[in-house]
Formats: sequence, structure tokens, C-alpha cells
Amino acid sequence: MSKIILILLIFILPGSLLAQKSIYSYTVKDINGKDFPMSKLKGKKIMIVNVASKCGFTPQYKELERIYKKYKKDNFIIIGFPANNFKAQEPGTNKEIKKFCTLNYGVDFPMMAKISVKGQNMADIYKWLTEKKLNGKKNSEVKWNFQKYLIGTDGKIDFVINPWVKPDNKKIIKWITGMK
Repeated sequence: MSKIILILLIFILPGSLLAQKSIYSYTVKDINGKDFPMSKLKGKKIMIVNVASKCGFTPQYKELERIYKKYKKDNFIIIGFPANNFKAQEPGTNKEIKKFCTLNYGVDFPMMAKISVKGQNMADIYKWLTEKKLNGKKNSEVKWNFQKYLIGTDGKIDFVINPWVKPDNKKIIKWITGMK
């Protein structure tokens, strides 16, 4: 019996541990097409948001930028991922998206290149965010534009926040500030 357990530990456990990557093992492209290694965010609280320019939630850019400016000095960062997965609400190119965000909302937080956040073409980082076998925490589904993933300083998912919850919600601010 103990041989069977030992074999299981040798062959099965390492494979399941290898499947679980850290968010820091990913490199994505920023909106200008340059590599953005997530490893440079080690030790920060990270809010990842899939964004769109023609969505009813698009005004959330304003709150996102406001909390980014207020808390970025406190080891907090927001990363925006434009995506066109919901009713074609982000049809623009990276250049058009950058111009829209800057002119209309003064977005200064890091924006990444346009990706897919669901379906067969889902970006690897969103596979990590949504699949427990990769993130070790939980399965989730991106419900709509402006869904928020809150990643703790340990690089693990702390919370998944629905799109209709505004970025300056009390729960989010408490998470950012560490207040209980």
C-alpha cells in the first residue's frame, strides 16, 4: 500500500504542482507592443481589468484612474486588458484604444495590447485567472467587460469582482489599503 502512495506522490503530485504557475511567470504585450513581464509586479497588489471603449461600464475608467492615482504609491497597480469579447464593444486597434483612454479618461495606469478573455483564443494570462488548475485558487468566468481580478502581494488571486461593481467599492478599497 505504501508503494502505491509513494508512486502517486512521485508521479502525480509534481505534475499538478507544475501546472500551477504564478502570475509572475507570464509576459504580456503592452499597448505599444512591448514585452511587459508580470514578474516586475512582484510584491504589489494588482487589479487586472478587461476593458472596452463602447460599453455601458466604460465610465469605470474614471474611477479606475482615480484609485490608481490615489494608491499607486502604496504598492498598488491596475493593469487594463482591452478585449472585444462582448458584443464587439472594443473594436479599435491598440493605437485607437490608447488614444481613446488617454483623451477621454486620462488613463495613466498600464494598458496592455488587445486580447481575448474568453473562448478558444483566450490569452494565457486569462487562462491563469480563470482556471483553478493553473492558479491554484478558483475557477471563474469573465462575465462581461470591466470584471476585476484582485491579485495579492503573494501573486495569488484574492478576489474576483463582478463588472457592475465599481472600482471604488468599499470592499476593493479595503483590499487595497489592507483595512479590515
